[in-house]
Amino acid sequence: MFDWINNLSPGMQTAVWATIKILGVLFLAVLPMVSYYVMAERRISAWIQDRVGPNRVGIPLTKIKLFGLGQPAADAVKAILKEDFMPAHVRKVYFWLAPMLTLIPAFMVLAVIPFGSTLGAQKMVIADLNVGILYTFGIVSLGVYGIVLAGYAANSKYPFLGGIRSSAQLVSYELAMGMSVVPVFMLVGDLNLSSIIGYQQGTLLGFLPNWLIFKLPFCFIIFLISAFAETNRLPFDLPESETELVAGYNTEYSSMKFAMFFMGEYTNMIAASAMMVTLFFGGWTLPFAGLDQPATTIMGGFLHIGIFIGKMLFFMVLFIWVRWMLPRFRYDQLMDLGWRRFVPFALANILFYAVYIWATTSGAAN
Repeated sequence: MFDWINNLSPGMQTAVWATIKILGVLFLAVLPMVSYYVMAERRISAWIQDRVGPNRVGIPLTKIKLFGLGQPAADAVKAILKEDFMPAHVRKVYFWLAPMLTLIPAFMVLAVIPFGSTLGAQKMVIADLNVGILYTFGIVSLGVYGIVLAGYAANSKYPFLGGIRSSAQLVSYELAMGMSVVPVFMLVGDLNLSSIIGYQQGTLLGFLPNWLIFKLPFCFIIFLISAFAETNRLPFDLPESETELVAGYNTEYSSMKFAMFFMGEYTNMIAASAMMVTLFFGGWTLPFAGLDQPATTIMGGFLHIGIFIGKMLFFMVLFIWVRWMLPRFRYDQLMDLGWRRFVPFALANILFYAVYIWATTSGAAN
């Protein structure tokens, strides 16, 4: 197979390798990760609330339960086989489009994230764009259209309120999130995500990892809290808010359409975790044993991928823990926090780091 690919033209080789990476990331990594992420949330929430959680589904036609590890497969079969019911009062075209507009941008964000260094001669990123972070924020902003369309298409008051809340919330916190990464570009001097990881190689003060979390802690705090709001997770889950809006924007959905909203939410959480690892925690690097340098062997490449996933798992569990430990904001509190606290704080943060970088660079020049 590799000989056949190497005999192709350079353009075809790029297309073939991109296709292999897309299929590998999507079907071998993201979809299984989403499935077991849902199960992990159910088990962790059960543990927090002193319940049992899913623990019975194992290998079909046997008594082997495997601690319930077959539950995601059972849920997938159930979603596929359920009746795809469409209420008569909905706006049908938009009703069909909304789940797709929620799920597809979530997958597209993952295209520019370097989930490893190299594997053989191939970079472990689907598209190593020079403006990768701008692409990320541009695609993330499209996800809100799916939620707003779902609320509009349902032609019902509860989904409509959920859609309106979502549009206001995502616009508010997307602004703060975008401003939180401006100091990253100012410090690194590049918009390429691979270059940002490369900047974080080595150590700081001789013993700390040279990760941007230690240089730009306020940027990370703003980005982290905004990520909760952007993914509609507690305490920012006003668009769904089951106790007020039944289920919010997805109230009228069933079967695979409902599952696509679910998959989009969890994929966005995975993408947000990957972005935090990339921007503030060194990506696939570790500051010892040469693990902050690109891999020279196949095993080294897989090790870097494992390091990246391991860092992601911390934030993925954090999303779950916060959901089951903190209460929901009121809507006025949510908007007040976004516009009167986070936006001014993010602007002041940019100004502070601009002055700091100017002072240090001018001092070094003198």
